[in-house]
Amino acid sequence: MFLGEYQHSLDTKARITIPARFREQLGEKFVATKGLDNCVFLYPLVEWQAIEEKLRSLPLTRADVRSFVRFFFSGASELEFDKQGRTVLSVNLREYAGIDRDVTVIGVGNRIEIWSVDKWAEYTDKAGSSFEEIAEKMVDLGI
Repeated sequence: MFLGEYQHSLDTKARITIPARFREQLGEKFVATKGLDNCVFLYPLVEWQAIEEKLRSLPLTRADVRSFVRFFFSGASELEFDKQGRTVLSVNLREYAGIDRDVTVIGVGNRIEIWSVDKWAEYTDKAGSSFEEIAEKMVDLGI
């Protein structure tokens, strides 16, 4: 399980260092794709394959399903780490997430999210102000 929040920066070659604890769980190869809320999702291959199976089982006759599947898969790429534990995010993923240099890397259970520092601060400010309300709604859902 991925947990925690870390601050990192891209180097001059657009490489990012992923925390060692996360690298161990991601494995040698993993998948990066456009995440929700304008961040980048990283998945271990096993998780990615499970998501792929679920998405494949959805009805392609629905326009919203086709849209989401296109969005999710078109931004995806298989990545690996170099010997220093760095990886390169594609230009399209960096542009999508607004990442230019400083990033926040967070663990979110079955995935890692990479955010631009500014967008993460904006998101946490907004979500933090309604955290209790969100928690109440989750209780109503039985969580």
